Amino acid sequence: MKVSHESEETTLELLAGVPVFETLGRAELAYVAEVAVARHFEAGQVIFREGDTSSTCYMVRHGHARALREHPDGRSIALAHFGPGDIFGELAMFDDERRSATVQTLDALDALAVAMADMRRLLVRHPDIAVKLVTSMGRRLRAANERIARQSFQTVQSRVATVLGTLVEQARKESAAAGSGTDAAAGEVLVRITQADIAQLAGSSRESASRFLAVLERAGVLTQGRGRLVVHDSDALGRYVY
Repeated sequence: MKVSHESEETTLELLAGVPVFETLGRAELAYVAEVAVARHFEAGQVIFREGDTSSTCYMVRHGHARALREHPDGRSIALAHFGPGDIFGELAMFDDERRSATVQTLDALDALAVAMADMRRLLVRHPDIAVKLVTSMGRRLRAANERIARQSFQTVQSRVATVLGTLVEQARKESAAAGSGTDAAAGEVLVRITQADIAQLAGSSRESASRFLAVLERAGVLTQGRGRLVVHDSDALGRYVY
């Protein structure tokens, strides 16, 4: 892990795009920026492990990571993927519970880190920020509940198509932010992910997800590669979501 330095304006720009901080004004974001530290992690590096003490939350600037739950028999399940603008470990701002998942980088990752102790001192000094953060967390919890309820009624195909749609949208945002959205604008979007992770994110077996991905490939919706997909027709994914 490396610690780096960023301009205040760059930090404020990142914080403003993080969903948890969406209810904060610029002056309030500046308070958060004062306690945020830029950090760099190499590809394949574990940022924290399931069971570790919660002490820091992270906001992704560049790169990608995934959250994993580990089974005693050695298996692991991907719970979520994180990209630019995403936050993970945010519950460390509010409680002292141990980490509920392992977070590992997929490629080199730059992030802003806020220590739990610093955030709690900030919330004591500015209780209005605490109220706004609780509001944002409530919205995220409601959205998560709605997503879980919706998925319980979906077929495997629908869940996989939903996951792909989310990944495509994230890839488009990253491409636009980087100023290199030529392929995305033309309808082609590169998504770096394995079949196993797609299946786990969709809550299905790898075999079921693989069969559906083959259907999409035969239909010309996407092309599969090793650890990557190229989605040619993202609009077509919506026809499989119901």
